Amino acid sequence: MQLKILHTTGFAYDGGATASYNEARLTPQTVGSQLVVHTRLDVHPTPWTWTYRDYWGSQVTAFEVLDPHDELTVTSTTTVHTQHRAATADRLSWQEIRQGRVADQFTEYLEVSDRVRAPDDLAARYADLAHSSPTPHDAATAICSLVHDEVDYVVGSTHVSGHAADSWDARAGVCQDMAHLVIGGLRQVGVPARYVSGYLHPRQDPVVGETVSGESHAWVEWWDGDWHGYDPTNDAEPGDRHVVVATGRDYGDVRPLSGIFTGAGTSSMFVDVQVTRLG
Repeated sequence: MQLKILHTTGFAYDGGATASYNEARLTPQTVGSQLVVHTRLDVHPTPWTWTYRDYWGSQVTAFEVLDPHDELTVTSTTTVHTQHRAATADRLSWQEIRQGRVADQFTEYLEVSDRVRAPDDLAARYADLAHSSPTPHDAATAICSLVHDEVDYVVGSTHVSGHAADSWDARAGVCQDMAHLVIGGLRQVGVPARYVSGYLHPRQDPVVGETVSGESHAWVEWWDGDWHGYDPTNDAEPGDRHVVVATGRDYGDVRPLSGIFTGAGTSSMFVDVQVTRLG
């Protein structure tokens, strides 16, 4: 499937900004399941920019606007060809995944931080699932299904800086919260896990040439011999409608746009994502 994604973020500065400094993680990756055909990032007013890959492998465009400005607009335009395939690597057993070499290699993806840590009642259920699952892969899919079944998708019920435990207590959240809940569970039972940010075409069967409103999306990948993706929000493996942008330990590592500005007032933001199937 070939998808065109137009992601526009705008800021308005009440009182004006004398300067602003930002980082954008809006450029999809060329990985085994997708090929980036074309990508472009436009910023207005025209800034000084620097592009690099961060520690986690995500492409970052850092930019600064040093002239006074009342507004800032960041537009990412990308065309991606997706063709998701089932993982072919042998999956590890519990004995293999708990070997010291796995912990050494994936230390960052095994840390149970406060952001993803499960409350005691959920942690006990995670432990039971791991104990009753014959393989780490089976435990991982069971953890994803548990979160999907018990946490309702409710827009506006949480905020980007919240913790997974808050979403569990409310039994409500968005894709970011469900990803954090699953990551905490996987790491708790010894399975390396990472956060994936990107896009999901909202239509089950996208029509070629039709442009629809979309939004950023989040899911997870765990390592059991190879990285294996799963979308707990939809309780399914990622498919051709999923586009990977960035990966990291949690949302903090993959924020689409982050930064600071100097000025006397406050700022407001809008985000618009348009997705078109090209073929």
